[in-house]
Amino acid sequence: MSDPSKHHDLPRVLGPWQATSVVAGTIIGSGIFLVPQEMMRAAGSSTLVYLAWIAAGLLSLFGAMTYAELAAMRPFAGGEYVYIRDAYGELPSFLYMWTWFSLAKPASIASSAIGAVQILGIFAAFSWLSRPLLPHWQMEWGQIAAIALTWLITGLNYLGMRRAGAFQLIFTVLKIALILGIVFFCFTSPHGQFGNFSTVFTGKQGGITGFAVAMIAALWAYDGWNDLNMVAEEIKKPERSIPFALIFGVGLVAVLYMLTNAAVEYLLPAGAIAASPRPASDAMVLAVGLWGAALVSVGMVISVLASLNGTVLSGARIPFAAARDGIFFRSLARIHPRFQSPSVSLVVQAAMSTVLLLLVGRFQALFELALLGEWVFYLLTATSLFAFRRREPNRSRPFRVPAYPWLPAIFVVSSALVILYLFESNLRNSIGGLVVIALGLPMYAWMRVRRDKAAAADGLQP
Repeated sequence: MSDPSKHHDLPRVLGPWQATSVVAGTIIGSGIFLVPQEMMRAAGSSTLVYLAWIAAGLLSLFGAMTYAELAAMRPFAGGEYVYIRDAYGELPSFLYMWTWFSLAKPASIASSAIGAVQILGIFAAFSWLSRPLLPHWQMEWGQIAAIALTWLITGLNYLGMRRAGAFQLIFTVLKIALILGIVFFCFTSPHGQFGNFSTVFTGKQGGITGFAVAMIAALWAYDGWNDLNMVAEEIKKPERSIPFALIFGVGLVAVLYMLTNAAVEYLLPAGAIAASPRPASDAMVLAVGLWGAALVSVGMVISVLASLNGTVLSGARIPFAAARDGIFFRSLARIHPRFQSPSVSLVVQAAMSTVLLLLVGRFQALFELALLGEWVFYLLTATSLFAFRRREPNRSRPFRVPAYPWLPAIFVVSSALVILYLFESNLRNSIGGLVVIALGLPMYAWMRVRRDKAAAADGLQP
């Protein structure tokens, strides 16, 4: 196993604000514009919806703090892969890598790309995106556009982290500005009233189950804060920049989410939010007219593009790290001599996303399969902090989780509850997620045989 602490093959080029943009830009996708409907249908009142936002935000913050300590100690490419490897060994870290490489990241990239295209399709000029490629074909022009977008963003990342980081920062600033603009127009509209905050949706799911659904929807909107750890090797002064970016980034997103939710509720009563597939668009139409819906759509496209870029740049570092350790295909550890990017890993990731986009209609189900695996490894990663505190009590820790062990413990317990909820609410996909993880076992055995044969051929001890 190679020791990444002895060589940083990927250059450290991201400053603290670019790192923060990876956190905020990856988290904020189209979710904030869409999940208010699902949350209101489940919870039924502003009070419970805000309680779900706050609880999900605090849980994400506790997770971010836990990851900040881990990344400050081990600022290497791969993030969770490195922490699981060092805490629990090669097999569980390989299964983590396998889950992200084979399913989670390609499905997330495909979902973001097709989401951006579908939003563009709202505009009349892009109505052709929903048309079939050829008569009697099921494939649409939108799929081709999503594939092109995937390769465009991958190409940007292929050219190096400096360019990808600059893109991330610019588009994150743009999306924040647009969100604040939407909030401003809503709260200055004469059609708004604070009485809407006391309205209720009588058809709510209600109870503990309803609140759990709202909470899961909020957690989905917050998802992506852990992506920064995957590119930790490319961050300047990681011992300071990573904790700052994780904590400030998650906090900033929480504020923006609750402001946006409040702006929508200021204009729309609970029943209208629950009935609308696009509450933010409806609120802006009421506030400023039809061009307000167009502004929301532009904001959604920009949000998805930044989220897509963050997913592409982070996902490629996971198989890169495993390949560099010698437990995955070594070509994936290749660094481009000119652009200093994990070029092969990026190309393979884009190719796998393309396959999912060609099978559009199925990738959403695949993405749901990945949810259980994601939370299983969130939990496992968080528990690694306890292992490191016990094994390495004297190791330098540039950042320490406040209120240890309580905050990490709350995150671990909450992750376990999310996993149980996923099993209860969608047993079929949860079992499918376990199957995906289990498929990594024969792959790991095969890779071990390959590595041993290569070592023997080199005259080394296997």
